[in-house]
Amino acid sequence: MRIIFMGTPDFSVPVLDALVEAGHEVVCVYSQPPRPAGRGKKDRLGPVHQRAEALGLPVRTPTSLKSAQSQQEFAALSADVAVVVAYGLILPQAILDAPDKGCLNIHASLLPRWRGAAPIHRAIMAGDRSTGVCIMQMDAGLDTGPVLLREETQVALDETTQSLHDRLAGMGAALIVTALSQLDRLAPVAQPDNGVTYAAKIDKSEARVDWSRPAAEVDRLIRGLSPFPGAWTMNADTRIKLLASRLSDGAGTPGEVLQDPLRVVCGDGAVELIRLQRAGKAAQDATEFLRGWPLTAGSIL
Repeated sequence: MRIIFMGTPDFSVPVLDALVEAGHEVVCVYSQPPRPAGRGKKDRLGPVHQRAEALGLPVRTPTSLKSAQSQQEFAALSADVAVVVAYGLILPQAILDAPDKGCLNIHASLLPRWRGAAPIHRAIMAGDRSTGVCIMQMDAGLDTGPVLLREETQVALDETTQSLHDRLAGMGAALIVTALSQLDRLAPVAQPDNGVTYAAKIDKSEARVDWSRPAAEVDRLIRGLSPFPGAWTMNADTRIKLLASRLSDGAGTPGEVLQDPLRVVCGDGAVELIRLQRAGKAAQDATEFLRGWPLTAGSIL
């Protein structure tokens, strides 16, 4: 098929690779414009943009698809279908209608649960025991279109957003190839009205740990925000990012540090801190972290 691919972050890269490996003709890649990054704040290409250039594919980075010109340029590609995954721009109706077979979206949840921007983070933070990916026919709503295929996976008790992200990216890449091979035979299934939830974009204000909350909730927050933006706490005037944890035993004042192993008391129970990072330093396992920054037993985070 002649495919327009639309994606931006790491999550989208395995999908682009899978489409190329399956023998489809990717006639153009649409991605978000380069953004300032690093200490020098120089413009940096997004992961999909970098991969597309390495594959020798043409790339377009419009800031909007609302203009008549951008819509005409999109339609002129005469694509059979557009594959969209974590692109980052709203697609106007004229864009949705341009490809012969429409636009297909790969969404990292079992719709209609977790429509929206941060389905992987929200699934872990909510304690979901399963999630998955859906191949959806796009319409004008927010992840409201009918579903063509879906695949489920279990969420492990030690799952982080990073580990789940990587697994779902691979699942989505394989599933879109299957969907395209069966596209004329797949029957779209409308999403039910019940069970709808929205995965709002993660706000950095959510990331500070409230140790008065139950341990299960704190543990899910730490794992759900790992590696980005990263749950964090303060030790005196030092900010510490928490990247991996598990439930543990312990009692005392919420925020109190316990040792052997490194644990912190919560409003109900405690969490063991497995991986931590001080500002400006590399992430470290707890044992290594304590060698360079001793968190004294009895101190309050």
